[in-house]
Amino acid sequence: MNYTIIKLYPTFLIILYCSINVLVAQNVTIRGKAHVSYAGKKIELLSYQDLITKITIKEGVDTIESDGFFELKFQADFTQAIILKIENIVAKLYVEPNFVYGITIPEADKSLERDKDTELEISPNIIGNDSTELNHLMYDFQEQKNKLFITENNMFLNRPEIFKRTDSLKLNCNKRYIKIKNAYFLNHVEYEFASINMSVARGKNALINYFIIEKPIQYSNYDYMAFFESSFKGYLTEIASTRKGQSLFNIINTKASWEKLNAFMLEDKFLKKDSIRELVAILNLWQMHYSNDYSPEAIKIICNDFLRETKNKTHKTILSNMLAHFNKMIVGTPAPDIIARTKLGTMGSLNSFKNRWIYLNFFSTSNIESVKEMGKVYDLKKKYADKIVFISICLSDSIKEYMNFLKTNPKFDWNIWYNYDSSIPITAKDKYNIVGTEAYFLISNLGNLAASPALSPSAGIEKRFNAIFKIRKRQNKIGIK
Repeated sequence: MNYTIIKLYPTFLIILYCSINVLVAQNVTIRGKAHVSYAGKKIELLSYQDLITKITIKEGVDTIESDGFFELKFQADFTQAIILKIENIVAKLYVEPNFVYGITIPEADKSLERDKDTELEISPNIIGNDSTELNHLMYDFQEQKNKLFITENNMFLNRPEIFKRTDSLKLNCNKRYIKIKNAYFLNHVEYEFASINMSVARGKNALINYFIIEKPIQYSNYDYMAFFESSFKGYLTEIASTRKGQSLFNIINTKASWEKLNAFMLEDKFLKKDSIRELVAILNLWQMHYSNDYSPEAIKIICNDFLRETKNKTHKTILSNMLAHFNKMIVGTPAPDIIARTKLGTMGSLNSFKNRWIYLNFFSTSNIESVKEMGKVYDLKKKYADKIVFISICLSDSIKEYMNFLKTNPKFDWNIWYNYDSSIPITAKDKYNIVGTEAYFLISNLGNLAASPALSPSAGIEKRFNAIFKIRKRQNKIGIK
């Protein structure tokens, strides 16, 4: 089966097959046909919020039709690995911005099934014959790797033999992919080799120096981050075992000090660069939070201080993701106060609405679904303005987008604030640990979280409003009050 994309040029039409770059506003579309055994089931498209926590975000969902067809759409600003999930069946796919993909999903090997809580990984098939498409290249490299490292009868390979085969694979790939320009794929190959060498301890210090210290950080490249993790997992505990003086346990559990932890790390030869040192700290703090040796509360305090101090925007995002996972914004706890830029350029605060119920939502002009919800917030505001304060926080990248949104939607006359301002030390998005660009919260008149997260307008938050304020529909039948 072939899907087609048509590009219009001044004098002629060129028909291109799926998986080829398209110059339309629609970002990423995945059209597929799944095995008939999946008919009627939901298929989800999941992205990674970051490659340290590897917590996934549901980006889209569709129901597989009786003939196996489905379609998913996704906004991707950079090349990345995503997950397609049908119940406990998962498939990894690499997507690039401005592409349409045609795929087929085969039936899972039933002999591998154990229980519904165990994920079974399968490989989707890419429709099309473009050998330079990223997923085709990934599969081709894996095939070359398997030829050398999967032996008959699973014969054991000693270290010298692994070194020999790794070097042979490297020479083969240098020739095979000499004309390939896809940077994501070339980095995939490079860090696959780095990981193979690291797994057999082939000069660990030299590998870290060459592949990490001397190279830029690739936050969105799955294989780079996997290599980074294998290089620095448990690293702080490792270097602490060789140090005299103040212990890591004391710095974290007793002092709960980011300043002291940062100073402790600065003494290490690999951690002189701010960007590397901070990412190593993030990785290790994430792992320590789930260790019995360290206090989860102390880890949270350090992460909060770290979030406030770092100037690295990507690190701020990962730390916010971690804290969101740690805290979960528990119902009944005090709602964090926020400060954000108002329409007039002044600073607005939740604290200025004490003793009032607040419906707080986060949106972005780039998130079509969240913008649609704003129209429904408007309808709710007209009905409940005397009972509830409505506050919307815009998470768009630029203040120009925010101002244009206000200008084109003059009827949206409630508190619509902008998340970012140089005078704000911690943004509303960080305070509420928002992952993505859409979220909803209901805050009681006592200042506590009444619903966290709350339902969106289209999901039925109005029923909650009616229950709180004891609002009942008028009955017009005779004899009913």
